[in-house]
Amino acid sequence: MLQNMTEGRPLSLILPFMVPLLIGNIFQQMYNVADVIIVGRTIGVEALAAVGSVSPLFMFGIMLCIGSCNGYTVVTGQRYGAGDLDGMRRSIATCTFLGCVGVVLIMVLMHLLIEPVLALLNVPAELLSDARAYVMIIVDGIVAMMAYNLLAAIMRSLGDSKTPLYFLIVSTMVNIALALVFIVYCGWGVPGSAVAMVIAQAVSALLCLSYIYRRYPQLHIGRKDFRIDRSEVWAHLRMGLPMAVQFSVIGLAIMILQSVCNSFGTEAIAGFTASVRMEQIAVQPLISCGIAMAVFTAQNFGARRFDRIREGVKKCSLLSGSFGLLAALTVFTFGDHIVAVFLDDPQPPVMEAARLYIFHTVPAYLFLGQIFIYRNSCQGMGISLIPILASSVEFVTRSGAALLLSRYLGYRGICMASPIAWVMNSIFCFAAYHYFIRLLERHHKGLR
Repeated sequence: MLQNMTEGRPLSLILPFMVPLLIGNIFQQMYNVADVIIVGRTIGVEALAAVGSVSPLFMFGIMLCIGSCNGYTVVTGQRYGAGDLDGMRRSIATCTFLGCVGVVLIMVLMHLLIEPVLALLNVPAELLSDARAYVMIIVDGIVAMMAYNLLAAIMRSLGDSKTPLYFLIVSTMVNIALALVFIVYCGWGVPGSAVAMVIAQAVSALLCLSYIYRRYPQLHIGRKDFRIDRSEVWAHLRMGLPMAVQFSVIGLAIMILQSVCNSFGTEAIAGFTASVRMEQIAVQPLISCGIAMAVFTAQNFGARRFDRIREGVKKCSLLSGSFGLLAALTVFTFGDHIVAVFLDDPQPPVMEAARLYIFHTVPAYLFLGQIFIYRNSCQGMGISLIPILASSVEFVTRSGAALLLSRYLGYRGICMASPIAWVMNSIFCFAAYHYFIRLLERHHKGLR
């Protein structure tokens, strides 16, 4: 059901919207986590390390899709909040066009650059074959990833966070079942997990498309909606490109981090991979708060309700802080047990590498949560400059810390890179939000 967020108590609207979004994000992470667990427990440490060594490339693809789709659909949400349904449908058509262009560009670039990228990642020779096969299968199936994320982002921008969740749960189950079949029974090894992931994502995209066609006639687009002019494309690119660039730059920083980690050998890669996968699930409440705030802010910005934006940010910031504290306590308490799930017989060096990463990153979850709140609120208000600047801050601090500290502290230096980046970026996003919302309020008052 579509939801208008311009009326009613902000937290009462954000929480029901966020909960299914949170569950959906966890299930989306389960795509990769489930594959890593199946690979690690059925094939072994080297197979887990092969997947982990190129995981930044996989995450890079996800970040491009999610970032661009969420950015494009900010325009969709703003037009819906303003009651402009014709403009909303033109926005959906433009999002579809830009999504198709993005898929083609990603596929072409990855096919051309895969060898030098693998070399830059320092993938060990014994892992190279499986790592290359895993990445290229996902690249060739990235159209399914883009399709699901675009359709889900459109529904979320209009207040429906439950429907994408239901379809994601179904496709996650499909992914787990197919991964077991392809790896255990068919003996396809690491490539089998990538094939299962692509098929499952295609299932979720088809389910979303079918549902929109049957249940939301107001979202149906026709030939007239595809009369896309330069101004319409620019209106979406100015929101989508900064988000895509932001996620890409963060992905590039993670690639640098992984490249440095790969130089420490198979056991360090395996421990790092397991702990990062656990972290990706643990921080989903923080990410969900941020996405919910982008939708809430976009609709209220369309209605020019700055008072509601401020109230929503304050309440959601406190909520995100509570989630961050809970996630930190959970990971500190059960981290060893969760990491052990990824391998049938985890060796002490693998566990020690995972434990060291957890020890350094968990305290910084509170700062990470604030990044999502303030950065996404700026995005919802149409301030496209902030995502780019925020990603630049994170890129410089994370990659710089990883390269510098690893020289003197070894693997421990890698573990310290992300917390340093989160602290610096949260300070920047906090200051940027307060500066720009005051500026926009004064501008709106001056127009009346």
